[in-house]
Amino acid sequence: MSEWKECKLGELGTVVTGKTPSKNNPEDWGDAMPFITPSDYKYYGKMASRSERNLSIVGVDRLSNKVLPVNSILVTCIGSDMGKVAMNQIKVITNQQINSIIPDVDIVNNNFLYYRLVDMYKTLRIYGGDGTAVPIVNKGDFESIETEIPPLPEQRAIASVLSSLDDKIDLLHRQNKTLEAMAETLFRQWFVEGVEEGWEERPLSFYGNIICGKTPSKKVQNYFNGDTPFIKIPDMHGNVFLFDTADSLTDAGKLSQPNKTLPSKSICVSCIATVGLVSFNAKESQTNQQINSIVPHEEYYRYYLYLTMRSSYDLLHAMASGGTATLNLNTGDFSKIPVLYPDQSVLETFHREIKPLFDKIFFNQSQIRTLEKLRDNLLPKLMSGEVRVKFEQQEAGT
Repeated sequence: MSEWKECKLGELGTVVTGKTPSKNNPEDWGDAMPFITPSDYKYYGKMASRSERNLSIVGVDRLSNKVLPVNSILVTCIGSDMGKVAMNQIKVITNQQINSIIPDVDIVNNNFLYYRLVDMYKTLRIYGGDGTAVPIVNKGDFESIETEIPPLPEQRAIASVLSSLDDKIDLLHRQNKTLEAMAETLFRQWFVEGVEEGWEERPLSFYGNIICGKTPSKKVQNYFNGDTPFIKIPDMHGNVFLFDTADSLTDAGKLSQPNKTLPSKSICVSCIATVGLVSFNAKESQTNQQINSIVPHEEYYRYYLYLTMRSSYDLLHAMASGGTATLNLNTGDFSKIPVLYPDQSVLETFHREIKPLFDKIFFNQSQIRTLEKLRDNLLPKLMSGEVRVKFEQQEAGT
């Protein structure tokens, strides 16, 4: 480790703090360049080259000193998203919540710096006053944060190991998006475009048992932090199959309300506040009261019901509105949702066609989960030097 050197973040490149155009300059907004905020990227995963808002040519000219070249490292330094890290794939400008480093490539590899800052998540939060009302790391303090870096050849080797894992994870995510789109297209062809006269509607309860979740008593501490996933709405975002959840139940917690236990691959639908998210539980689980779930009576109903619920977003919202500020689709109304009932043989044939797509999605999500755990375990070990990688020494003068 003697060849590793200690340095400050400000010594690794040029630090740029973003800025939001004045509200008095509406002409600053347009389509010329993405304007990035922390909501546009995730902790872990290099940022897509899109944003919720874009700046016009006028806005870009006005903030020309804030333009970040490709492969800058963006770090959220204000607010609850403190410590989130991303790398831009095209030129961008950020808001003032983000301090960015334009790496000096003679000192630091941009991919290595990205992973180094991801590994410094806790450090950044400590500097920002974690637990305070508005945690903040200003530009000066950000530049003064110390870290250790190895020589460039070892930086590249470390970054290559971690990037190869992230590239594989990204590939599997994109493959799953394609498989989901294929499944939805097949569903539309069979049951929207190809609907036949004589097909009737049946209430959702005809297809399966409807279970409204419930939260076990929080007064009993030994009900929580066990092996049974306890699904809440935030767990459902972007997931077809739910493998991991923020909260979990012990056997005692699960047995305190056994009639709320869902067998694997039940269809979970969010029905309060955030309405219309649909996911499968990957293994036996329970949910909270904001989620209604369907346990299919027949295996060949399973993916048909999932895709029906996915296609019913507008209907679910309309049923949940009720003229109140908070959307709420109760279990009784949920059970009565009309669902098309084609001939049984049609559903069986559709199931045989669609099942391989969902089996592949399930397998890919399992692989993603494994790769993410490997990456998360390797990251701190590589960044501390506990695990070393082979690399070719850089020749003098090159």
